[in-house]
Amino acid sequence: MLDFTILTENFDIYLEGYKTTIIASLIALVASFLLGTLIAVFRIAPFKPLNWLGTVYVEFIRNIPLLVIVFFFFFGLRFSGPVAGATGLTIYTAAFIAEAIRAGILSVPKGQMEAARSSGLTYGQTMRLIILPQAIKIVIPPLGNQFINLVKNSSILGVVAGLDLMYHADLISSRTYVTFDVYIFVALFYLSLTIPLSLGVGYMEKRLAKSN
Repeated sequence: MLDFTILTENFDIYLEGYKTTIIASLIALVASFLLGTLIAVFRIAPFKPLNWLGTVYVEFIRNIPLLVIVFFFFFGLRFSGPVAGATGLTIYTAAFIAEAIRAGILSVPKGQMEAARSSGLTYGQTMRLIILPQAIKIVIPPLGNQFINLVKNSSILGVVAGLDLMYHADLISSRTYVTFDVYIFVALFYLSLTIPLSLGVGYMEKRLAKSN
């Protein structure tokens, strides 16, 4: 049986970590989406240097652990725990978002790019106004999965004193000498974030399917 006194007596501590987890996740979510979109455009841009830069970024970041990236900013550049964690999450997640959005861009008929360019729009305007809106609608499910992964991966902040849920759970566990119950409650807090996010993504997917 779970000892609910662990939760009630330490609720303020859990809540403090919960707030930090939400803030770090939101910052990383927005930043990784913007960076990932930019990298996706680089990867399919008609400019070789940008193609090379986008490819190197994606292949390099996707093939090293998130922990290494966070440690680079925490120990190497001496960022604070929360900043190092959010920055690492952003850079890591952006590589996966870039690949999802690139797939969406490639699924948009090429004729739309040609028609837009022939009407006088620049490459950047065509991407921003015509191609990207369609591409993002197409890849809502994989983007949603990446956002859910980002929330779960935010637990990495606990390793670098990021003041998140895991960090505060470690403090509670070290003080009470209880482990199982402490982390079960942590899991419930994470579920309170990921389940609504998953349901929201599913709802958006259905709405978009009906509008097509």
